[in-house]
Amino acid sequence: MTLVRYTYPTYRSPLAFRASPWAGLETEIDRLFSSAFANLGTPATDARFPVDLYEDKDHTFVRAELPGVNREDIHVEIVDGYLTINATRKFKDGDQEQSFALNRSVQLPDAVQADRITAAYENGVLTVTLPKQEEAKPRKITVTVN
Repeated sequence: MTLVRYTYPTYRSPLAFRASPWAGLETEIDRLFSSAFANLGTPATDARFPVDLYEDKDHTFVRAELPGVNREDIHVEIVDGYLTINATRKFKDGDQEQSFALNRSVQLPDAVQADRITAAYENGVLTVTLPKQEEAKPRKITVTVN
């Protein structure tokens, strides 16, 4: 690799205007701030939402934050070892009603009893409870001394 030192261009004409290295800085900062804060105050349109996974000795839990979503607009399904959560967030902006589709898929552990899965939605938080199979639960084994 070769390092090349940058030098400002030199002008041979004494009448040529010599640009400052800071010439476009203010314009560039204005452009960065306007693009960063352009969507501030508008509703989020990201199709993903936060999901937490945690477990205890008997269950695995999937907790999804879905504020502003009606219970009827949430669909949970299990297909090919994946838990898929689909939701639709609707809001009114004056006379118009807009909606955004939200979705998230989580791979499930193999040791889940699919027929006993439950879901509860309260205060904008969806909690899906996945019971573990008996052979996947931790067991305490006593050791005997001879």
